[in-house]
Amino acid sequence: MCQMQMPMEKHMGMKHAEMMHQMSGCEGSFPLIGDMMPRMEVKTTHGMMTLPDAFNGKWFVLFSHPGDFTPVCTTEFVAFEKRRSEFKELNCELIGLSIDQVFSHMMWTQWIKEKLNVEITFPIIADDQGKIAQKMGMIHPGKGTNTVRAVFVVDPKGTIRLILFYPQEVGRNMDEILRVIKALQTTDKHKVAAPANWPNNELIGDQVIIPPPADEKTAATRKTCDEMVCEDWWFCHKNI
Repeated sequence: MCQMQMPMEKHMGMKHAEMMHQMSGCEGSFPLIGDMMPRMEVKTTHGMMTLPDAFNGKWFVLFSHPGDFTPVCTTEFVAFEKRRSEFKELNCELIGLSIDQVFSHMMWTQWIKEKLNVEITFPIIADDQGKIAQKMGMIHPGKGTNTVRAVFVVDPKGTIRLILFYPQEVGRNMDEILRVIKALQTTDKHKVAAPANWPNNELIGDQVIIPPPADEKTAATRKTCDEMVCEDWWFCHKNI
């Protein structure tokens, strides 16, 4: 008796899921979106800290930079510090990282304070052995032995919600990092989705997208009303 064959799409989907599961357990892999932030003891310019415990109940941004006393990194640190009040308004803290020692971080931030009149008030991790950078996937062999410009946004429960990687030669966009945190907080609170470029989307402005219906009965009720506008049963949006 022949065994019934599995449809090719389903078979390939299962193989892909299997492969991703195996990769996530491989040495050298790093946490993905939706994973818990690994618990780590870290040495920083503010003393020893435990992540993510140190920011329990708060959002935080962990970002790596290629090295101290480098021009692009200096512009980024100044930009992060100048926007720090905006991050705090979102209940979000900042913590940097590079494969440098604490004294190098301290000398660099002192230089920024003296020469650029900006005091860096957030902690910087001294990952001088590169163990944290390796664990978090911040070192990309094709781009050298120092860290790329990684960004991890972590929510108050310690879950990784966003991962961004920039090459060493391109500085980060602070507006985008702030935008994503605002969007994540909004989607969490209202159980909706945020469109492209939210809150300045080209089609629906600052409105948010209502999740598509999960069954035919609900889909049949989806239509424009006082609370929402529907382009079709699967594409409805509203103000919040």
